Amino acid sequence: MSTATTHAPPGAKIRVPHFVRGRLVWGEDTEYLSRDFGVPFVTPRLQLTELFEPRTQLGPAFNVPLTEIIDFLVETAKHLTLEKNAYLQESLEMTLQVSALPRRIIENTFQRPGQFLTREALEYRLERTFGGTDVLDGWVERTDPNGRVSRVRAFPPRLVHMLAGNSPSAAMTSIADAALVKAVNVFKMPSADPFTTVAVLRTMADIEPDHPVLRSMSAVYWRGGDAKVEGVLYRSQYFDKLVAWGGGDAIANAAKYVGPGFQLISFDPKVSMSVIGREAFASEQTLQEVAELAATDATVFNQDACLAARHICVEGDIEQVDRFCALLCERLGVDREFASAVGPKPSSDIREAVDGLRFLDPEYRIWGDYDGRGLVVRSPEPVDFHPTNKTVNVVPVATMPDAAAFATVATQTVGVYPSHRKTELRDHLATAGVQRVVKLGSALTGSMGSPHDGMYPLHRFVNWVVDDDA
Repeated sequence: MSTATTHAPPGAKIRVPHFVRGRLVWGEDTEYLSRDFGVPFVTPRLQLTELFEPRTQLGPAFNVPLTEIIDFLVETAKHLTLEKNAYLQESLEMTLQVSALPRRIIENTFQRPGQFLTREALEYRLERTFGGTDVLDGWVERTDPNGRVSRVRAFPPRLVHMLAGNSPSAAMTSIADAALVKAVNVFKMPSADPFTTVAVLRTMADIEPDHPVLRSMSAVYWRGGDAKVEGVLYRSQYFDKLVAWGGGDAIANAAKYVGPGFQLISFDPKVSMSVIGREAFASEQTLQEVAELAATDATVFNQDACLAARHICVEGDIEQVDRFCALLCERLGVDREFASAVGPKPSSDIREAVDGLRFLDPEYRIWGDYDGRGLVVRSPEPVDFHPTNKTVNVVPVATMPDAAAFATVATQTVGVYPSHRKTELRDHLATAGVQRVVKLGSALTGSMGSPHDGMYPLHRFVNWVVDDDA
């Protein structure tokens, strides 16, 4: 493995390279600021015409057998070990300069993709999504009930990816997804982490610099919403689809470019919740265990994750719910694998809203403070501000199904306790728009090969093409 270029000393502008169709590009032509702390970083000049293959040519990986692509991804995964990979080490040090997450949590996120990038995991996901690999590798013939013959292929797409910035592991999994569908790809790196994507691609280049998968990938940065860039790239003559992760403003901006031949696959900003049944109050020990499970779900990446619970509906009377709130507040201020005991402090908007609610006691009640250790707000219905930075809103309900009234199409994950009552809730939650129901405490540990945000993403990525004899 090659040695990474030494990262910038504290106070200096961070140099962020681009990776263009298999080639590393350095430069200091354009300066930007990171999302969270406004840290300056510089990138090469963006050459838009270098980012896409002409539609008159097949993409480099279009006809590469999936077995070879999986071999390459599995080999790459062996080298994505923080302790041994200089590129990831450099990425970590630079990410620490722009991220609100502490070193320990960022280090832990680099370990996550390992369980998803095994041969068994990749093949299982393809089986669950496509029923096998034949339809990705070529034209699969079938005969309909009328005897008409056709051939169908999940044809490799041309994709622009707006990457998520709240976890370095997202870059690794996005690269794997793009490789599995044999796409031509441009990754727009996030300002909260414009480092990890290139670090992974450099690792791949050390393994096999001319691999077709690598020549199918570019990772660059521009400021989101820059019409001079997006007005060119987001066109059907160059790309088929925009795969967008981001906040509401970013998704709304991306939607402006949707038109005939250019689709938006949107992983919209989501809000997650938990629903806790009366069984939590069976004993003091049980209640403590449930509070710990609830806090585990609420504090993922210090609540900077779509799957982190922000609202918790509790089946019980006010006295019971208040006991739960007090224990929950204690457990929010605990170090975990992907959460810190003291996180970023709540925003001024949250502080002002909560200060106003203090005057409405006993209908509303507050536990905790604004010190980043955790804040719990009990209210008769969900609060009208967005709980974040380890702020949790607890709502008493008479019965668990009543909680479904507070779920919407923007609700991603719902953690349920006890788990056997998921069957009582899931149809109500799905009707409300919820996309995922889990055991309380397991929001981050999803099963492989499952839908995400109500879809099988790889199924949406490809272009379904038919060669029809009828």
